[in-house]
Amino acid sequence: MDIVALLTDPAAWLALLTLIALEVVLGVDNLVFIAILSNKLPPEQQSRARRIGLSLALIMRIGLLMLIGWLVTLTQPLFDLGMAGAPNAYGEPSFETAFSGRDLILLAGGLFLLWKATKEIHHSMEPEDDSGELLDKTPGIGAAAKATFGAVIAQIIAIDLVFSVDSILTAVGMTDEIPIMVAAVVITVGVMMVAADPLARFIEKNPTLVMLALAFLVMIGLVLIADGFGFHVPKGYIYAAMGFSVGVEMLNIVQRRRRARKAQS
Repeated sequence: MDIVALLTDPAAWLALLTLIALEVVLGVDNLVFIAILSNKLPPEQQSRARRIGLSLALIMRIGLLMLIGWLVTLTQPLFDLGMAGAPNAYGEPSFETAFSGRDLILLAGGLFLLWKATKEIHHSMEPEDDSGELLDKTPGIGAAAKATFGAVIAQIIAIDLVFSVDSILTAVGMTDEIPIMVAAVVITVGVMMVAADPLARFIEKNPTLVMLALAFLVMIGLVLIADGFGFHVPKGYIYAAMGFSVGVEMLNIVQRRRRARKAQS
């Protein structure tokens, strides 16, 4: 289908809007990770790191779309361990033993997220550094001196790859039109670029949100690992839990601010 036909096809516009909404939701994980990592840098480098990270995410996604034929082969099994899990209620194996390229990428990405989020949680719980000086409890602030721009960008690239593969495979499952997928990816990353700085500032100003975001990353890492082993957790449950947790934390923030105003008056 040519571009003119796509522009005049209501089904194409519906597919585009649906795909943008889905990609924005899927991109929240990527955005939170970039926000937490970039907050570890000195203030003058943070915005630049976020722009570079999201630009790399856009390049990776478009590059993968150009290699769509190869990308689809990632779903083909590479090897089989020859073991089957105990049958579930439907008489099927409870987990898959044949692993594809996508499964291995999800497993590696999940393990990386678990390692990184656990490390940041541990750091946030440490009251002192090696010299005995008190550190800020917020990972985005207390670790700033230890983070280098290159190290942060390298970690962003690693997790961008994982989220890009999952994002594009989701897009492939919704439409066959490459122009629609490219448009959805560009618009989605544009939305993420607009939201990146405000989100990072909000996380930095509310330290309790950092711990909540890190807990989300642990959960997402576990979901990626489960997906790699064939346990498909419905994304709706994940985002419903995240939304409920954020809602509760927003109430806590409002309550703390009201108490602070009363104490000052």
